[in-house]
Amino acid sequence: MLLSSPLSAHEGHDHGKQPVIAASAAKPRVSVQSPAYELAGILEGDKLSIFLDRFDTNQPVPGAKISVMVGGDAEMAAKEADAGIYVLQSEKFLSESPLELVFSVAHPSGDDLLIGSIELPRKSPVQADQSRTQGRGLESIIPEKLALGDFEVDRLQLLAGGFLGFGFLAGLMARKGLRAAPIAGLVLVVLMATTAFAFSHEGHDHSEAAPLPAGDAPQRMSDGGVFLPKPSQRLLSIRTVVAKPEQAQSAATLVGRIVADPNRSGLVQSINGGRIMVAGGALPRLGQTVSKGEVLALVEQAMSQADRSSLSERIGEIEQEIAVAEAKLTRTRDLAGSFVAPKSQVTDAETELAGLRRRREILLETTGATEVLKAPIDGVVAAVKAVPGQVVGSADVVFQIVDPSGLWVEALVYADVEPGSLGLANATTSEGTAIKLSFQGFGKTLQQQARVVQFSIENPDERLAVGQPVTVRAFVGKPVLGFILPRSAVVRGGNGETIVWLHAHPERFSPKPVHMEAFDAERVVIRAGLSEGERVVVQGSELINQIR
Repeated sequence: MLLSSPLSAHEGHDHGKQPVIAASAAKPRVSVQSPAYELAGILEGDKLSIFLDRFDTNQPVPGAKISVMVGGDAEMAAKEADAGIYVLQSEKFLSESPLELVFSVAHPSGDDLLIGSIELPRKSPVQADQSRTQGRGLESIIPEKLALGDFEVDRLQLLAGGFLGFGFLAGLMARKGLRAAPIAGLVLVVLMATTAFAFSHEGHDHSEAAPLPAGDAPQRMSDGGVFLPKPSQRLLSIRTVVAKPEQAQSAATLVGRIVADPNRSGLVQSINGGRIMVAGGALPRLGQTVSKGEVLALVEQAMSQADRSSLSERIGEIEQEIAVAEAKLTRTRDLAGSFVAPKSQVTDAETELAGLRRRREILLETTGATEVLKAPIDGVVAAVKAVPGQVVGSADVVFQIVDPSGLWVEALVYADVEPGSLGLANATTSEGTAIKLSFQGFGKTLQQQARVVQFSIENPDERLAVGQPVTVRAFVGKPVLGFILPRSAVVRGGNGETIVWLHAHPERFSPKPVHMEAFDAERVVIRAGLSEGERVVVQGSELINQIR
């Protein structure tokens, strides 16, 4: 009767529908949030490690002063062990009762007060289950229900059948004259052992309790979310943004280079070519400031031997003609003095002699003349492509003069972008220098299967150089309104869906399917699936997506 009395399922063994046990962290934790900060504490022994981050960006907050009130005691200051990581040590963390924690955060960007509680560690579930099993006796090993094929037998029927079989065996042994006590005891022991072995039903193997899934390592949860401890978040540099609708204009990414403003630059070339000669003691150096009309160099014109011989012969002929003209002038003057010849003949002879002398001077200048190279504009010498004694042609560029305050950017636009729709633009150099651009125009001819567009630089930087490559982002079309995120925020889920990862809890991330459209080369616009105020992972989402 005692054994057949109603036996309740002992604590921790609800024999009905078994709940799903979620993965949990092994170390006790406290998590609190505010509009400014997100704080997570991990307890290990009597030491609490506090991770302080920005609520909206998940960026660590270094240099804060954190005071903690543990269980109503006086405030204790936490020491900063690393950037954004603070440590607090207290003997109260060694107790077993829950503790209320009040965190006072002081930082130049803003102060805050955060309140939370922490469940301190107690006996492990396996140890507690074993202790309860040892104190309950038979009711811990005999189930309420037993399934035998299509039939179900409860505990009372099981015990009644067992005692009926025991009585039948005992009567049989007494009738045969056997000693019943030893055999009955043996039968009872076998019956009890068989019952204990046969009815440790699924989920209640009392011989060895199954361990709960626990630990501080990153792991995928049963609902598809990811448990990612704060230390791992710091290693992976997880960053978030708070989703909010914004208006932006799509942009096209172009490949460009810096060129000189055609109206504020110039080239210095020789007309006929020749040998470079120094003017003023030295050739201009790179970066030297020059003024318009300043002499930069001289060019000694080149002449072949045949031309030089012909020129010398011609000069000789002219000198002979000059001698004849001089003699003629002398005779004419004598005749005019005696009034034999008119004075007009003297004037004609003087004019003829002056002409011959001028022709001789021109020929002599041609023989040893030099060409003067002058600066066409005010500016800085950007290129020097000659040295003293170098022979240059008429098409060779000797110097390039550039006005540093007048630089442009030239880029190539392919068929997927209409050049006429381009407006404001910006560019970035390989070093990260930002350049603000203004659209100037585009060409009507193709160059490398693309059209050439030009932008003027509104904020020239002294570090910019002609020919330097840049990446141009030109805005196209009308502005759009939506959740605009970096492309790195959107990943592919296991089923192929386009998802983003939401920062639902300080150490918990959950996937959310979204519908997105391409916005430009670096951003996307979320059309559906995202709500305002949700924290979206924009850096490290691909790493979170790989956690299993």
